Order: sequence, then structure tokens, then C-alpha cells
Amino acid sequence: TRKFEYTVDYDLEEQQKKPHAACDLLRYDLKMCLLASDCCKLGHTPKECISNDKLREFVPDECRRLAYTFFECKRSMIDMRARFRGRKGEIY
Repeated sequence: TRKFEYTVDYDLEEQQKKPHAACDLLRYDLKMCLLASDCCKLGHTPKECISNDKLREFVPDECRRLAYTFFECKRSMIDMRARFRGRKGEIY
């Protein structure tokens, strides 16, 4: 496994001021959750932490729920019924 050093310097207020695409705030929450997880602290990438079954035990349930909600939000972007119902997981 590769080890990476992350220096995360995100400002939530600054992030919310920017115009954002669909599901961006969920993506940001998921990113922050994964970077704070034990898996990333061990030196793994967030992608490895989500996709690897052995590393998934080091990811908190909150991050897993955020990943699922982010997936549902992205999937609802291509669902024609969402034009009437709105995207899942988005805060309006």
C-alpha cells in the first residue's frame, strides 16, 4: 500500500459560498468524513478505504451512509422521475 500525507485546509463557509454542482455538498461531507477516518490516518487513499473490503472496517458507519446517500444523489441525476421529485439527498 502507498502512504500519502494529506494536508486538508477546507473552509466550510467558503465552500458553501461557491456555486456548486449537484451533490457537491454531499461529496464534500463524504470527503471530510473519509479523511478523518482511521483508514486514511493509516495512510490509505479515500478511494481505497471505500472500495477495499478489508479496509472498510476502519471506515465509520457515518461515512458509509454518506457514501450511499452520495450514490443515490448521483443516480437520481440520471433518473427522469427525479425531474419531478427532486434529487435525493440534496438540501434545498
